[in-house]
Amino acid sequence: MSRRRTGFSTFILIASLLASGMAGAGEKVPRLLNLFGGPFHLTDELGRQVSPDTYAGKFMLVYFGYSYCPDICPTDLTIMASALDALGESADQIEPLLISVDPRRDTPEALREFTDAFHPNLIGLTGTEAEVASVAKAYRVHRRRFQMEGMSGDDYLVDHSTLTYLMGKDGRFVTMFPRGTTAEKMSETLQKYIRSGS
Repeated sequence: MSRRRTGFSTFILIASLLASGMAGAGEKVPRLLNLFGGPFHLTDELGRQVSPDTYAGKFMLVYFGYSYCPDICPTDLTIMASALDALGESADQIEPLLISVDPRRDTPEALREFTDAFHPNLIGLTGTEAEVASVAKAYRVHRRRFQMEGMSGDDYLVDHSTLTYLMGKDGRFVTMFPRGTTAEKMSETLQKYIRSGS
């Protein structure tokens, strides 16, 4: 079974569990609480070492992508930025994070230039290959480097999962947003969780 198929099957399972076990904001599905997320040790775009504890007390809105992404990542991050803007001052309770799936090219400096183009609060995280592989595994994110015809060397693309994860103030999984979620829907859902405090 291909990684793409595995990722899709995992998403279908998750969507089914969410639909059957989550009636609204603040109601968590016990089976999902430990399915996504966990400890990580990465480097932020300012060169600081960070972990989930760095963002304790805030919701983490986590997206996996990379600065060389030609279209999908910019589109998804634009939606995230619009959702955060719609929250107004409530957005201060959320830490939006872009975790790189391409640590080979995504230096802290490259990530800072990339994230600044979308939202002032968006922070890029990178690390060693081992560190990124560990956090990708924790969030069940697939990533695969490939080259199209005519590409060589560091000219490549990265196929990767495109879910956006919302982690609670305690660092545990709350819910997720599939690709295609509108900014309005994302903002509405975020506001519900902010109000519930979960």
